[in-house]
Amino acid sequence: MKNTLLKAITEAGIILKDNFAGNFKIESKDMIANLVTEIDKKSEKKIIEVIKNDFPEHNILSEEIGALTQESNYKWIIDPIDGTVNYAHSIPITCISIGIEKDGEVIMGAVYNPMMDELFFAEKGEGSYFNEKRIYVSKEDNFAKALLVTGFPYDSSRNPHKPAEVFARVVYNDIPVRRLGSAALDLCWTAMGRFEGFWEYNLNAWDVAAGCIILTEAGGKLSDFNGSALSIYQREILATNGLIHEQLRKLIKNEN
Repeated sequence: MKNTLLKAITEAGIILKDNFAGNFKIESKDMIANLVTEIDKKSEKKIIEVIKNDFPEHNILSEEIGALTQESNYKWIIDPIDGTVNYAHSIPITCISIGIEKDGEVIMGAVYNPMMDELFFAEKGEGSYFNEKRIYVSKEDNFAKALLVTGFPYDSSRNPHKPAEVFARVVYNDIPVRRLGSAALDLCWTAMGRFEGFWEYNLNAWDVAAGCIILTEAGGKLSDFNGSALSIYQREILATNGLIHEQLRKLIKNEN
């Protein structure tokens, strides 16, 4: 499966790179800022083609086509372009994300940004890798020195969690925060120690499936905002190096 995973993600990466900063059709989905491009669809088609060639019996869950369900205990969870708004505006912080789930547990994942030539890969129990080099989360345990990253849902103005207020609370505690536009890369960059922590609301399984196993195999910690074990099918995520996890969680929940 690893070979198929890497083949699928690198072949889709060629499509993204070849069309980057080009002219392509862009549409809005449920909200005006929630975009899909014809390159999303081409990338998705290529990924599914590669998977189906090797594992025609496996289930697929992909952002654009939804679920292709069969009688299998394996599921491929695909985001053909994570960071579509960035891609549509020729910002190279965007990627492809593919996770593989077996019996409800993610066992393998890859995230690839072909514009920056950054490939992340993890397999359960085997560690996380960045361009074939083993990676680990940051060892920074001083929350005041942490660098964080977050994202905002498309419905921020109406979201009951009031993500802008949470963001302001973190910033008003003098903690630097970045907002880059790709949850999958936010997780991977936390896994490799560029960030100490990441949180976001209203994500989907395809946004985080691969990034979550890459983060945990690098030594990081995942939870929801109450500190409970995380499911990739939840709509909120807190991911850190583990050392600043509870401090960030309390700040998000305004429990300090």
